[in-house]
Amino acid sequence: MKYKALFVFFILIMLCMNSVSATCNIIVITDPTGEDPNGAAAGSMSFAENMFQSTFLMSKEGQYVVLSGGTGSSDTRLDSIIEALASLQNNASAASAASVASGYTGARLVVGGPHMGAAVGGSFDAYVITVDSGDNSTITVTPYSGGLATLEPGQKGAIIHLRNTAGNPLYGTADSVRQETAVNIGKMIRDGYPATTILAEAMGEVARDSGEKYGGGGVNLVSGLSTGDMFTPSEMNETGYPMDQEYSKSCSECGWALGFPSAENYNVCPVCGSELTTIYAYEALGNSLTVTSDSVTVSVYGSEAPGLASTTTEVVKAAVNNNGYDATAIASSINRAINSGVLVGVDFVEPKDINVKEESKAVGVYFTALLGDRTSPSWDLPVDSMVLNILGSIQTVIGIILILLVVFRSRLLKSFQER
Repeated sequence: MKYKALFVFFILIMLCMNSVSATCNIIVITDPTGEDPNGAAAGSMSFAENMFQSTFLMSKEGQYVVLSGGTGSSDTRLDSIIEALASLQNNASAASAASVASGYTGARLVVGGPHMGAAVGGSFDAYVITVDSGDNSTITVTPYSGGLATLEPGQKGAIIHLRNTAGNPLYGTADSVRQETAVNIGKMIRDGYPATTILAEAMGEVARDSGEKYGGGGVNLVSGLSTGDMFTPSEMNETGYPMDQEYSKSCSECGWALGFPSAENYNVCPVCGSELTTIYAYEALGNSLTVTSDSVTVSVYGSEAPGLASTTTEVVKAAVNNNGYDATAIASSINRAINSGVLVGVDFVEPKDINVKEESKAVGVYFTALLGDRTSPSWDLPVDSMVLNILGSIQTVIGIILILLVVFRSRLLKSFQER
């Protein structure tokens, strides 16, 4: 029921849109056993508007994804997605679920997961890439257009669909870019790169060379990670973030990070003075989806201020890398970020506000949002407030005496001279 409710939410979003049509869908499977936490990934992009999360729906429980697109109406695509999801809930194969799209004019569905393989159905121009597991690791890249194309269960490989959107300045490049990217995907699978990295690199290549570049986003099907709203449009009928452009700058030493365009103002870290690393959007996608030995899952509570969660995540990751899962050290790093203005709108934290679960590599940060329009906490001065009140009263008295001296200076001078 929880899973069904999640998809109902996304479907309601789709009903509110004029158009949602991904022109680039990619799914990569490098480990059909499902043991590699980065062994299956998928994502969607387009030159078009409204590339929300509904274009890359993932089931964490079922470890599969439904990528959508096509030339039909939004109602047509919606109907095909609903039918495909219903079939998947009844344990349909990837091929069976994707073939649903053929019953709806112009619709396209890409369905897949680490255990079920992958398939693309409906209206598409795609390549299916397979890589043999033998000593030769033979790469096969096969073109398909319309109907149904499959990557069989147990097979290493990928599917990439790409078309150009009308109005794209690079219109007409889709055929060559689709082929070149498919070949590069095959080479990366052969060379042992994880699916999450391959997805990121492929999306970067497609964005640069074909212009179908706006997020969208991606998912890690094994670990259940998603880019969420990192690259999707902030408003209806707008394009998302261009995946071939600079996304942020970050400091590997202290965790300071800032997104563009504000990041343009910094060449070195304002906190520790270290050199900053520029991260492109497609690289940020890969970083957010890839699980590593030092990966840290960070959850932020108490405030939904824009950018707070992502910046806190970078600060916590740097703190863990430098000091381990120490709540005191993490709280200290966060407070330095608040002091320097990197984190705004929240009060200072204490170690008790940091929930550390080292065994699962997870950290929860419980913020207290500041009241009103305040962006930074009150100063923590080493002077008792009563002392400050007394000093304030003395200053007031001195001020009054000075005013009286000015007002009655002539009378006081005359009185003094008479003496």
